[in-house]
Amino acid sequence: MRSELLFYERDDFFDYRELKYSEGYSIVTVSKFIKDNELIHEVDPAEIVDLSVLSEYLSLQLLPEQILPLFDDEIIFIADKKHKKLLSYELRFLFETFNDVEKSYLNKEVNLDNDSNEIKPKKRHNKIIDLDNQAIVTFFESFREKLYGHPKFKDDLEEEINTFRIFNKLGEHKILSLFLMGDSGVGKTEVARTMFNCLNGKKKLAKINFGNYSNEFSLSSLIGSARGYTGSDDGEIFMKVRDTDVGILLIDEFEKSNASLFNYFLDVLESGKMTSSLGDEIDLNGFIIVFTSNISKEDFSKRISPELRSRFNYKCMFTLLSNKDKEKYIEFRVGSLIKKVKQEYNIEFPENTINYFIKLIDVSKYKNMRDINKQIKKVFLKYIEENNYIDVAHEEVDSVSKFSIGRKIINYLNGEN
Repeated sequence: MRSELLFYERDDFFDYRELKYSEGYSIVTVSKFIKDNELIHEVDPAEIVDLSVLSEYLSLQLLPEQILPLFDDEIIFIADKKHKKLLSYELRFLFETFNDVEKSYLNKEVNLDNDSNEIKPKKRHNKIIDLDNQAIVTFFESFREKLYGHPKFKDDLEEEINTFRIFNKLGEHKILSLFLMGDSGVGKTEVARTMFNCLNGKKKLAKINFGNYSNEFSLSSLIGSARGYTGSDDGEIFMKVRDTDVGILLIDEFEKSNASLFNYFLDVLESGKMTSSLGDEIDLNGFIIVFTSNISKEDFSKRISPELRSRFNYKCMFTLLSNKDKEKYIEFRVGSLIKKVKQEYNIEFPENTINYFIKLIDVSKYKNMRDINKQIKKVFLKYIEENNYIDVAHEEVDSVSKFSIGRKIINYLNGEN
């Protein structure tokens, strides 16, 4: 009889896999050995075998008793904890004990930056609630600088976050929810992106566009279909939250969805957890969820139910930026482009380049930053051409067409967001 079968939380699987990879292990599913028993004799001792799929077999006890004894005694076996009750009973003659993966072990990672292989605590998401006093001051300073316009909103947000941090520690407030309304391109989604950057996000912001979730199957697409149906894996929102490294979730164009999704988020804001169709959960404690919408204040009360409206901690109508704020945005955006092109191609720009763009682009003609950004790109490309930064000539080297630096800059800018 084997000594132990370990059960992991599905939400923790990727952390567990990453940690075991760092220790030299790999994880394989037992299904490959069910199809071909001969492969069992080729199993590397450094392979961990996941038995979760056994829960799908009707003749459960017979099948494992035929193949598991063929494995080497050193092999580690794991399974999804949601199958613990079933597998613990059906495999009772094959394993001595059934235990959970220790959280204290799971929440650590190998520090590969030094020779000591020091084990240090690991955090899945950087969250606003985890910042110390100095870090939160730095966060607010950076946020105010990077988000253009909306001074009252910045003041309100600082107060909301400070209140959230206090009551979250008391266990009274799990999620900070913001509902931002206003015309397209006035900076609503930039709030989430700016907070993500100020929390030092290295991966991708978790963003869901509800414009893609307006049909009758929207809830299944978002949280996954029930087991046995096509697409029964995790829905998009679970993958996005697992893949990000910051506790920020952006729900864009929220008003374009339907009642089933509204009710789902009502439950999320009340419980502080997301639950998939398979019953798996992700704890969103400490997260900030930013809902954005192009609806007016009047439509807000008509389109969103009173129950859901009451769950939003903060609601704000974003207005158009002032011309001064638009010019500040040009200064930031052009400066960012210059820095990127300089680092990528080692090209120097005159000191007055940014002022040239501010004078050339009449900000009064544009209502939002999205249109201003499009104009900045057009002017930037023209600027490169007029100042001889571009040479469209190219040469053939080993049958590979190598364009000049100038052409590369144009290609780079065309793909730059």
